[in-house]
Amino acid sequence: MSIPNHLRHKPVFVADHYAAIDGPYANNTDVQGLSLGLAQWNDRGNVDISAKVWRHTDKKWSRQSEELPLHRVLDLTLLICEVLKHMRESYRYEKLYDPAQTNIGNVDLQGDRLRVEVNTGNERIDEDIQLFRDCLSKEDELLGERLKLLATKLGEMGY
Repeated sequence: MSIPNHLRHKPVFVADHYAAIDGPYANNTDVQGLSLGLAQWNDRGNVDISAKVWRHTDKKWSRQSEELPLHRVLDLTLLICEVLKHMRESYRYEKLYDPAQTNIGNVDLQGDRLRVEVNTGNERIDEDIQLFRDCLSKEDELLGERLKLLATKLGEMGY
C-alpha cells in the first residue's frame, strides 16, 4: 500500500509495503509504510525533518500513525542499544533484577548524558524484566539482523 501524500506530513523518502517485513508482525500489521519527510508541525520558515510510521485500519489512515523528529529516532536507537547490551550482560543466566543496579548505562550526548535506568517506580519490575527478556529472546534473530545492518550502514557512512 502506498502511503498518502495529501496529509500534513510531507513524505520525501518512503518505504511503502512495510507490512511484509514488520518484524514479528510481518503480514499481520496495520503498519503499511515508513517515511522521512517534512514534519507536520512545520510553520513557514521553520522546517524540520521527521520520520513517520504509517498505520492503516483497512478503511482509512489511522490517527495512531507516529511522527518523530530524527534526533528522537536516533535517541531511541541509542536507548535500545544500551538496554540490549545490559540485558545481554546482566540477564543471560536467568538472573533477576538487582535493586542496587538501577543505572544501567549512560550515553554522552550534547554535553550531557542520556541516562538509561531501570524503572524503579514499577512495582512488578522483577516480573516485567523477565517478560522483557522472554520477548527479546523470541525476537533475537530479527533484532540481530537489523543491528548488523545498522552497523554495516554506519560503517559505509564512515561512522
